[in-house]
Amino acid sequence: MYPVPRMSPAEGEAWLGLIRVCELLPSELDSQLQRDADMTHYEFAVLTFLRWAPDASVSMSEIADATSGSLSRLSHVCSRLERRGLISRSPSPEDRRVTTVALTGAGRRALIRAIPGHIETARRLVVDALSEEDLAHLARITALLGAQLDPESRFGSPR
Repeated sequence: MYPVPRMSPAEGEAWLGLIRVCELLPSELDSQLQRDADMTHYEFAVLTFLRWAPDASVSMSEIADATSGSLSRLSHVCSRLERRGLISRSPSPEDRRVTTVALTGAGRRALIRAIPGHIETARRLVVDALSEEDLAHLARITALLGAQLDPESRFGSPR
């Protein structure tokens, strides 16, 4: 028989706490954004990525990498966003096989309208529950975990 790996009580408590937050937080963010801005958290992430991209335009594969989404999922999301006039898609001038996505003026306005409610939700669910010291610990911990999970810094480095 092989020994079954186990966690210490402290490791198990930390791990299960992290899993709980990782499972519950996305649905809360989705619910708020759906209710207040008629968009999913993933759509918000795509629009945000486009907002900070040079010329607010990037390739589909760059967006998929940066948002940890598959090209198939991103294609469906972009179809919805395009129908709503929030983005436009076109072949890249450099390589016609590559699809470029651009944020439209309507997309920028929709994102700007969504941000206050999103920030309020982030504050209510996470930030306001923590002391300044807790926030510093959370920032340090998430930076360590982020570097482990995202060694290429696809999501950018913590500010």
